[in-house]
Amino acid sequence: MKKVIGILTVVVVFTCILAGCDANENKKKVATDGSTSMEKVIGALGEAFENENSGVTFTYNPTGSGTGITAVAEGRCDIGLSSRNLKDEETAKGLEATILAYDGIAVIVNPSNPVADMDMETIAKIYRGEITNWKDVDGNDGEIVLIGREANSGTRDGFESITDTENACKYRQELPSTGDVITAVANNPNAVGYASVASVKESVKAIAVNGVAPTESTIKDGSYKIQRPFVLVTKQGADLSKTASEFFEFCLSEEAKAIISEAGVVPAN
Repeated sequence: MKKVIGILTVVVVFTCILAGCDANENKKKVATDGSTSMEKVIGALGEAFENENSGVTFTYNPTGSGTGITAVAEGRCDIGLSSRNLKDEETAKGLEATILAYDGIAVIVNPSNPVADMDMETIAKIYRGEITNWKDVDGNDGEIVLIGREANSGTRDGFESITDTENACKYRQELPSTGDVITAVANNPNAVGYASVASVKESVKAIAVNGVAPTESTIKDGSYKIQRPFVLVTKQGADLSKTASEFFEFCLSEEAKAIISEAGVVPAN
């Protein structure tokens, strides 16, 4: 009898272990990876999706656009996040881009800097190192300190392509995240940088470009020229899980529009 009880105990324990493993494997998860500029909007969407779907776990890994795109290509996440359009060599790998929203890239300076407006040509000359002192653009007498993002950044790619400064910027610092750029500019009265409009804080000042301030309305009507898409990246032939697919559809839904707008960017749909 004891032997039978012992066997039954082992069976029950083993069954429970298998059930536990199966439950872990079937947990509802959505994994995203990529653009640090999309942190606010994707975080808000993820939180709303979790609140509406009991048991769902949403994760976001802020690694930068290029790294997020690679993560999708290699199957290490469900959805990649990019703050630039896909390149030809990326679409050739079977990657697909779905535009979630449009975001302006603000040119930011220290609040103590009197400069409030620059045209696109002047911004380009500053970043190419052709203008090196703020007094030459109606600012204080001081060497301009150029702050930018690292080479893998979608924000950098967008800023340089729009301002025609690709491979020509004379950066003093190349930083790994939007937050780092904002902090660097906030701490240096002679610094200039660029950051997602949705991420700009009171610690820095976003200047007008060609007389147009970076706002939701000017991004939406196209009058603010330094803007780029926020993109959801997926891979052809790699079916999303049911939960990830539902999250993807949620991001493009009518309900999501208000969440996206509240995050400071313009819904694409």
